[in-house]
Amino acid sequence: MTLLTLILFIPACFALNMIPGPNNLLSMSNAQRYGFQYALIAGVARLAAFVVLIALAGTGFATLLYMLPSLFLVIKVVGAVYIFWIAYQLWCSEVVDIDEHIKNKASLVQLAKQEFLLAVGNPKAVLIFTAFFPQFINPAENTTVQFALLGAVFLGLELVAIAIYACFGLYLRRWFSQPGMRKLFNRGCAAFLGFLGLGLLLERSH
Repeated sequence: MTLLTLILFIPACFALNMIPGPNNLLSMSNAQRYGFQYALIAGVARLAAFVVLIALAGTGFATLLYMLPSLFLVIKVVGAVYIFWIAYQLWCSEVVDIDEHIKNKASLVQLAKQEFLLAVGNPKAVLIFTAFFPQFINPAENTTVQFALLGAVFLGLELVAIAIYACFGLYLRRWFSQPGMRKLFNRGCAAFLGFLGLGLLLERSH
């Protein structure tokens, strides 16, 4: 893996981290009700779920890629198509209100459990690790090490995303809750992902 590949991965990955999905909206809601610290600590449980998914996906992917390197191009195309798909979903998504029914006296353990179960049960997370990560991996080098590196970067960026959404919950809740502004944010992410997906699709395979 070259430095250029890693530089390309970081903004593409962060766009995925920042997608206003269920976990990020939950962090906003937790911060608004219980404070920034509660939302951030509860969000660490989401990272624990992703560690499990990354480990499973990384082990299976490394073995498969070693045995069948010809699948690299297929996985690359599938990954790009997946990026286009989530970009399309974001562009066309309906704006809904954030869940207002979290218990007022929820403990930190309860909040962490919500984050973990929401993350581990999200099939999109599995697709990110199995279809998106391989596009940045050079099959001629140690794939396990590369996968672990990308996973560590992903987790670090995910923690940043948790903090950002928690800040939204504290200071920008009224602005971000406006349907028009949330739709604009969704479409901005969708457009960015679309351009990244096109660039990755046109990039030559290793």
